[in-house]
Amino acid sequence: MTSFWHPFAEMSKAQHNPFIVDRGEGIYVYDETGKRYLDAAASLWYMNVGYGREEIVDAMAEQMRKLPVFHAFVDYATRPPMELAAQIAAVSPDPDSKVFFGSGGSDAVDTAAKLARRYFGVIGQPERTVFIAREWAYHGMHSYGTALGGMEPNRLGYGGELVSDVVLVPYDDSEAVEKAIDHAGADRVAGIFVEAVIGAGGIRPVSPEYLSSVRETIRAAGALYISDEVITGFGRVGDWFAANLYDLEPDLITFAKGVTCGYAPLGGVVVAPHIAEPFFNTPGLVFRHGYTYSGHTAACAAGLTVMDIIQREGLIQRAKDLEDEIYNALLPLEELEVVAKIRRGVGALAAIQLEVGDDETMPYRAAEVCRSAGVLTRAVGGGALQVSPPLIMTSDQVDEMASLFGAGLRSL
Repeated sequence: MTSFWHPFAEMSKAQHNPFIVDRGEGIYVYDETGKRYLDAAASLWYMNVGYGREEIVDAMAEQMRKLPVFHAFVDYATRPPMELAAQIAAVSPDPDSKVFFGSGGSDAVDTAAKLARRYFGVIGQPERTVFIAREWAYHGMHSYGTALGGMEPNRLGYGGELVSDVVLVPYDDSEAVEKAIDHAGADRVAGIFVEAVIGAGGIRPVSPEYLSSVRETIRAAGALYISDEVITGFGRVGDWFAANLYDLEPDLITFAKGVTCGYAPLGGVVVAPHIAEPFFNTPGLVFRHGYTYSGHTAACAAGLTVMDIIQREGLIQRAKDLEDEIYNALLPLEELEVVAKIRRGVGALAAIQLEVGDDETMPYRAAEVCRSAGVLTRAVGGGALQVSPPLIMTSDQVDEMASLFGAGLRSL
């Protein structure tokens, strides 16, 4: 028996035999018996720079000895969040952007949603409350994120709508976005949340044409384009942000995961200058929102070191190279009866789509047999296995990963 309640877990099973990860090194983790596992999912998408990075630990320790944290409410500040915000803005689509920090991706989504509605209230358009979201989308599990999510099981059982005025559309149909705007009324739409590559919903990329079309449609309606980059940010897709890669010029960008690569909890929102402008230039105007650990000092010290590693080691280019390497290495798995197809992502993202049929348990069993074979992955939306390894992965390790997946899946 355990007192620990695992997220997203069937506790009737998980409480009896948890899989305990003991330590990590590079792209590998080890259980308490010393068995090694290749981490093909970068933990929960975020371990881009790999385990055992002493310089991140040292930067955090040095900062914590000096000052572990001090809140940032009103006019208080510490240097690391100010410096990290400046560096994030510098690699965003507009270097004059502002950055609002929270503790993770769910915080970031709620911040972006509240800020969008508050912005329209400030500029005299309070009727703009409708958000458009996409099927298969995952935007965290706070109230806004749950309501905006396009994975139905995550939305059920909470007693009705957690947030009103949310419209779901197919994830890859730009005309559906136009119809949703027409149905709601263009003057009532606050914005759309878009993952350039659907993550937890199955690693589903869309065409650049879809993204640019939706961006122009939402702009024409006077609403905000909100780029959810909790997964795709900080090198994962071969750029600092997918918004850069596809020239999207979003109004808001949500980020988390890769900003510290999991060494500390941190997330936030990149706010385009025209959205921040009324809040920065109107006396008496306050965005009454924030978290105890917004701009956590030691977490931001970790973020600064992570950004330095990504730049110094060329990990953005490495993510670009991994796109072909991962896809080509996994492609032979399509010969297995249990594999429907290998879905190519963008950068260091891919999915092993399984032949699920009527067996909803199959993806979870597949993840378990892969773990037994020595490679860690997760079941994601629509019956696929997640492939999102650390960006430091070598070509030989890509081949090793594919071999381990094959060994596990053949046992099914």
